Amino acid sequence: MLINGLYAGAMLTVVGPHDFMQPPEGNLVMSNAEPDHAAILRDEGEPQLRDLLLFVAGDRTFGIFSDEVESTAEAKHPRPLPLAPAAVLGVVYVRGRMLTLLDSAALSSGEPLAWPPAVPAIISLRGDEQLALAADSFAGTITISSSDIETSPNDEESQTSKAVAGILRHGGERITILDVSQLFEAAVQCKERRRRRF
Repeated sequence: MLINGLYAGAMLTVVGPHDFMQPPEGNLVMSNAEPDHAAILRDEGEPQLRDLLLFVAGDRTFGIFSDEVESTAEAKHPRPLPLAPAAVLGVVYVRGRMLTLLDSAALSSGEPLAWPPAVPAIISLRGDEQLALAADSFAGTITISSSDIETSPNDEESQTSKAVAGILRHGGERITILDVSQLFEAAVQCKERRRRRF
C-alpha cells in the first residue's frame, strides 16, 4: 500500500549530518611525499649503465654513447673544406642536416686515415655543433657500466687528445671511447699539431 509516497512496511534510516565524514581513527598524518634522500645518494654513488654504439675506423674500434647519436647513414660523399684540419673530412648532408664529418682516428691520435670518396658509414651526433663521425662499419651496441671505463689510461692517445673520454676493454678488444663535447676542439688541435710539424 502506498502512503504519502512510501510503501507501507518500508523502513527509513535517518542519517545524521556527520555520519558521512568521520575523522580517521588513530594518529594519521597526511603530507606530500618526501624524496628518499638516502636512496638518491645511493643511486649517485652506484655505477651508471649506458649503451655504447661501437664502430670501426681503420683497424681500430671506437665507441660513442648511444644517447649522443642522432642517426646513422651509409655511403656519403663528403665535400672537402679548404684549409680544414686533418680531422675534418668535409661536409655531408644527412637527414636534412648539413654536418661536418670528422675522422675518429685523426681526432684520437692525430694521424688521419685514407678514406675512400664515399665514406662507408656515418654517425650523426646530437648537439648544436652539427658534427658527424666517419666509420668503415658499425659494430653493434653494448651496455656498459661507467666503472668499466679507464678514464686515465697510461697511453699516448689518451694523454694527447681531448677527444678521448677513456678506454674500454671488452671481449678481448680495446675500444676508444670518444667524448662528444670535446670533438670540435680536438679537431682544431689536430690542425695546430700539423702546423708545428712543418
